[in-house]
Amino acid sequence: MEMSKLPSIICPARVSSQRFPRKVFYEVRGKPIILWTAERIRSEAPEFPLYFAVDVPELAECLKSAGFEAILTSPDHPSGTDRLAEANQTVGADAVINVQGDEPLVTGDQIRALATSLENTEAAMSTLATPFTDPADFADPNQVKVVRDHAGFALYFSRSPIPYDRSGGACPDAAAFKAHACLRHLGLYAYRADFLREFTTLEPGLHEQSEKLEQLRALENGYRIHVALTDEPSVGIDTPEDIARFEAALPA
Repeated sequence: MEMSKLPSIICPARVSSQRFPRKVFYEVRGKPIILWTAERIRSEAPEFPLYFAVDVPELAECLKSAGFEAILTSPDHPSGTDRLAEANQTVGADAVINVQGDEPLVTGDQIRALATSLENTEAAMSTLATPFTDPADFADPNQVKVVRDHAGFALYFSRSPIPYDRSGGACPDAAAFKAHACLRHLGLYAYRADFLREFTTLEPGLHEQSEKLEQLRALENGYRIHVALTDEPSVGIDTPEDIARFEAALPA
């Protein structure tokens, strides 16, 4: 399916977060994380229309005062994808790229890879993964893993170490890493608009609720997700410990 125009980027962002409350407002070098993300996207991928889908007026005002477009959505959405779907009722894009509001190091190449992956496959949605290089990260439940088929489509996402190496345990051997058998999922997505509308009608499935991974809702309902590979790992802000990793990645 060929898209008639570039997808729109819509960033879902909410103030409440169980692991890191109000993280989007956490300031690094005097600037909140949400504005680090907004300015990064604008500089890295200026050709894509950019919007933010937010849950409270305070967040909308923060973005609008800095010159970004913000759409106020219901605070009750169970996932960022649901929030995106509501926002796209206003935007009206044929396809949407989802960059989370806590991804301040996203790159233009990653965004363009998502758009290309969606355009060149029959997938309902696309996402990215990068090879693990550290066995400790592979064992970390906060680092989501994905297993692909030979055509690059997702078989499953999990917080557990997958694939499991029965002969040696949870895939920590150098050969498996070198062969890129162990892939870290990056929380960046692209969706076709018709799938986004359908997604909001689907009930969260057993695996989604167990793993707390909303992309499993698509797999559980028979939709295909294409997983493109990138050698540019991102630094998402999920916990307070991630702030140090982000600051270390900034120029001095």
